[in-house]
Amino acid sequence: MNSAVDLPLGVADLSFAASGEALVRRTVLPSGVRVLSEQVPGARSATLGYWVAVGSRDEREEAPGSLGSTHFLEHLLFKGTSRRTALDIAVSFDSVGGEHNAMTAKEYTCYYAKVQDRDLAMAVEVIGDMLTSSVLDPAEFENERGVILEELSMAEDDPADVANDRLFSAVLGDHPLGRPIGGRPDTIRAATRDAVWEHYRANYRPQDLVVTAAGAVDHDLLVDGVARALAAAGWDPQQTASPVERRPTVAAQISRAASVVTVQRPTEQANLLIGLPGIVATDERRTTMSVLNSVLGGGMSSRLFQEVREKRGLAYSVYSFSGSYSDAGIFGLYAGCSPAKARQVAELMLAELHRLADDGVTTEELRRAVGQLSGGAALALEDSDTRMSRLGRAEISLGEFADLDESLRRLHLVSADDVRALAGDLAGRPVSVSAVGSVTDDMFAGLAP
Repeated sequence: MNSAVDLPLGVADLSFAASGEALVRRTVLPSGVRVLSEQVPGARSATLGYWVAVGSRDEREEAPGSLGSTHFLEHLLFKGTSRRTALDIAVSFDSVGGEHNAMTAKEYTCYYAKVQDRDLAMAVEVIGDMLTSSVLDPAEFENERGVILEELSMAEDDPADVANDRLFSAVLGDHPLGRPIGGRPDTIRAATRDAVWEHYRANYRPQDLVVTAAGAVDHDLLVDGVARALAAAGWDPQQTASPVERRPTVAAQISRAASVVTVQRPTEQANLLIGLPGIVATDERRTTMSVLNSVLGGGMSSRLFQEVREKRGLAYSVYSFSGSYSDAGIFGLYAGCSPAKARQVAELMLAELHRLADDGVTTEELRRAVGQLSGGAALALEDSDTRMSRLGRAEISLGEFADLDESLRRLHLVSADDVRALAGDLAGRPVSVSAVGSVTDDMFAGLAP
């Protein structure tokens, strides 16, 4: 590949070579199901994913009992179908040494498995059955309500998770992306089987489905297996539909909900986050954002690590991060530090962002960041999980596939001026502070006007 490959929804078949002698193929079935594979030479295992482009942001607040339904449904699809019990599903993978799980995100849900090449057909059949034919048994529904409440309680006991949830709410305000992915205890208690069933039937349709596989995979066999699994579930193979359109990528108007949010906890450390609106997933500056993040807080040689930890000894963990979605994003800085030092650490982290905006990056910093990101990208692709996920996100979110060579080409095009300009843009955006520990709002007064 010499450039990214577009993935138009109206093209039924695509095939192209990717870096490392991999072969990428894509087939759109008449029903609207999209199947993508990346065949990797020498691989003996494969990772499979069934994706739907529906996440926590798509839940409707006005619909009674629907908030938290995406996460609820992710749990329930493992609890049995008309042909398999929950134990049958578990045994299918345990008996071959495979792994299977699911993830709910803000804009998609994925059910995935990693197996030996000889067991891929089984994984295609079992996960296909789970996704299409869940019975959402009422007794299992109530059992899983308790499981999810325990999961949320576990997250609530983690100060870093609490600070992160509060930051998203503070920065993104009333935008649906500001809601927690897993729901809240009150929404899970209020969720009804009817609401979750309606969510399931409305969003788990052929035209919503994307299937990706990477590693030791034969594309034709994969497509045949997916078609058989869906036909066995009663999905009409003669049905014709176009794949659902991808989300609009115009940046939304974001109004922050709060400048400072603190949660009192009797912890030894304060978990401190500073956040501001970031960039959307398709922004042309997304590679520049990766470089900026690497320079500012992406490793042990980053500015935040050197200034906050190495020079001053104020924190053990300190870093920056970026999250991008179809119409909004978030950029953040994190540190775990003594509550008495929280104000000082917050000021130092913000100062480093502004110094990057004012003075830019050095040639050495730019070289180091590109090297770090290049090596990290290459190492990540040793894992078929990463390749499978890359296919899914390319199809669902970006509408284009960029292989390692193209990603490296884009990295080397990033200039010091690009990084400085993006840092200046970010530094001018409204800031929110989220902190959990022995802290108060007054400790951060004036920090985020």
